[in-house]
Amino acid sequence: MANRTIDHAITATSLTSAASDPTHAGILSFMRRKYTKKLAGVDAVVWGIPFDAATSNRPGARFGPQAIRRASAIFDNDPQYPFERDLFAHMATIDYGDCLLDYGNHSKTPATIEREAAKILKSGAFLLTLGGDHFITLPLLRAHAAVHGSLALVHFDAHQDTWPDEKGRIDHGSFLGRAVREGLIDTEASIQIGIRTHAPDDCDIRILYGYDVEEMSTQAIADAIIEQVGDKAAYLTFDIDCLDPAYAPGTGTPVSGGPSSAKILSVLRKLGPLRFKGADVVEVAPAYDHADVTAIAASTVAMYMLGLHAEDLAEREPVA
Repeated sequence: MANRTIDHAITATSLTSAASDPTHAGILSFMRRKYTKKLAGVDAVVWGIPFDAATSNRPGARFGPQAIRRASAIFDNDPQYPFERDLFAHMATIDYGDCLLDYGNHSKTPATIEREAAKILKSGAFLLTLGGDHFITLPLLRAHAAVHGSLALVHFDAHQDTWPDEKGRIDHGSFLGRAVREGLIDTEASIQIGIRTHAPDDCDIRILYGYDVEEMSTQAIADAIIEQVGDKAAYLTFDIDCLDPAYAPGTGTPVSGGPSSAKILSVLRKLGPLRFKGADVVEVAPAYDHADVTAIAASTVAMYMLGLHAEDLAEREPVA
């Protein structure tokens, strides 16, 4: 115990150092990463956006980033399953904290998110965002597309989020349709997985409906995603209500008939060939959760996103 410390989120002396906090104690950053706004030398940034004013059903996703961070404490510094590595040994990762938003002036929210995201992306770091409702993905896509151009979207969700809207509307059910109209998304390279509702417009995006996911193997689902995206720069957005409410009750618009967390995590594990430039996990509403079931699922999805990026960095390392 003599060489161990606590509160690694503020006491860490290296961005690649392991934490020794007990899982039940210590300051709760995401996976105990150091809290800092300094971006120099950073490979990956975890950022929270506590916003839920765009929800159409149950509110509460503004507490999602806190819940996901709390659940992530269960990940210790042994090699992370199923990646068989300490994700941070060679991937300098920070917790950038949360986006500061004016709760009384929502019209400023999109520009605030986009501006702060652009600042992070300018550093060259991979950005993993914790929501918040799904509207936050629109300004995030704007920031990523400004750097990488039109993106392939890999979208796990129970909802298409392509409902019509008018300019300036803040709505988690129409963000994707707006992204398509703004040219942020390459529809021919994009895909939605787990959809269990119908919207008037599919925006010409390929859909794997809930019944497709139920009948397909995890390898077949992953193959379909990889085939659709190809070598296009991609963005991964994961609405936790993609999972059946049995595995993610703590969300604003749950839809029965979805896949298990085990099945979708297996799919995510197989997406290593894709060129993800950013990712988010959204719609965790802990007030409706039970025993942190949803938060644990969301934190695991987020960890997988970092695991895929850690593998991508390792593959790009020059051979000595």
